[in-house]
Amino acid sequence: MVGPGRYGREGTFRDRHEAGRLLGERLAELRSERPVVLALPRGGVPVAAEVARALDAPLDVIVVRKLGVPFQPEVGFGAIGEGGVRLFDADLIRRARITEREVAEVEARERAELERRVRLYRGDHPPLPVAGRTVVIVDDGLATGGSARAAVQVVRAQGASRIVLAVPVAPPETVRQLQDEADQVVSLLTPPRFVAVGLWYDDFEQTSDEEVAALLRDGDGLRSPDSAGRGTEREVVIRLDGAALQGHLDIPAGAEGIVLFAHGSGSSRHSPRNQAMAGAFHTAGLATLLFDLLTPEESDDRRNVFDIELLADRLLAATEWVRAQPDSTALARGYFGASTGGGAALWAAGTPGNDVRAVVSRGGRPDLAGPRLADVRCPTLLIVGGADREVLELNRSAASELRCPYRLAVVPGATHLFEEPGAMESVARLAIGWFGQHLAAVQPGAAPGGSRPGEG
Repeated sequence: MVGPGRYGREGTFRDRHEAGRLLGERLAELRSERPVVLALPRGGVPVAAEVARALDAPLDVIVVRKLGVPFQPEVGFGAIGEGGVRLFDADLIRRARITEREVAEVEARERAELERRVRLYRGDHPPLPVAGRTVVIVDDGLATGGSARAAVQVVRAQGASRIVLAVPVAPPETVRQLQDEADQVVSLLTPPRFVAVGLWYDDFEQTSDEEVAALLRDGDGLRSPDSAGRGTEREVVIRLDGAALQGHLDIPAGAEGIVLFAHGSGSSRHSPRNQAMAGAFHTAGLATLLFDLLTPEESDDRRNVFDIELLADRLLAATEWVRAQPDSTALARGYFGASTGGGAALWAAGTPGNDVRAVVSRGGRPDLAGPRLADVRCPTLLIVGGADREVLELNRSAASELRCPYRLAVVPGATHLFEEPGAMESVARLAIGWFGQHLAAVQPGAAPGGSRPGEG
């Protein structure tokens, strides 16, 4: 029996990601077999992503579709899968009096949806080869097991040498039935009074197609940088209570530091200025995480854009996410904030226990982090345009409250967005110099260095 989730009730999982981490721990002995992890979308993908990470294994989907009884679609009379696999419960079809025509109509509709999802999730990429491999099939839970049974048969037909079906929760009778299909069935919970998968999760929010696609791209890079010294670049999803933040992680080979971007009001990870700055950091050998501090729905409410404490909490969540990733956990972390993002970066940097090593603010509003300014300990660079007079005065006032090593750098003639010729290049040189000084490899517990306070 699984104990309480991190914030959950006894015998439940906090969410799919926690369930996946626990499942990965249970399956740790499979790591030596160099398995392939296949997820049943959509809900199985977040679980499988954590399992793949734990096993250092590549991640893909195995797409199957339940065939639902026409007048009660939640009850499945069969399932279909890739490779032309078709499974039918003849007894249920007879008892429910489902006609051949209805069977054909449901199958045609679900076949079209199956093919759509394959294109959406994989694009033009072929499925991972499984012939001769150990394959771990993962879902977020089983009820009748129809989809899982179809997935096992598809993988068996593709020549897998061993098939392990792994889920966080399933009723005992379903586990027993599937033991005749898979070589091994693993379920963390097998409650005799099952009812439904979702009852065993505190958070069972529906997984979107976009999140599935992002996690699969993430899975492509789980083992990078690899032994050949290549870097990694992937779309990511950072999940936290009530939100899924979209982002892009880029780690050049040999990087020692990573810069997390905190964009300003009205901006996003797609901002041309943020993209250009990230490119300059990559050229200098710095990794970056560009991500959206707010969901699209949250961004529509202007109050959220100026909620510095909320934005800082999101930045802290992203910091924890970076710390937990195998390919970025060892990287020294820094923040690059712009406009209101500058205030959020300083607020987050001043949070007790945060080990961020440097902050750079471009045209930022450090005054918005007023209650936390005196708590910031890492070296801080404030970059402001010389023609951005109001923001320059706000930065000078905020700098007087800092107790950390800092520098206020003024780019002559630049306005708030640094649109003047050469202005962004000046920002990049200043920021790269600052991060290059403070994000170099350091010994654990070493005190961060810093420049003397001043303006230049």
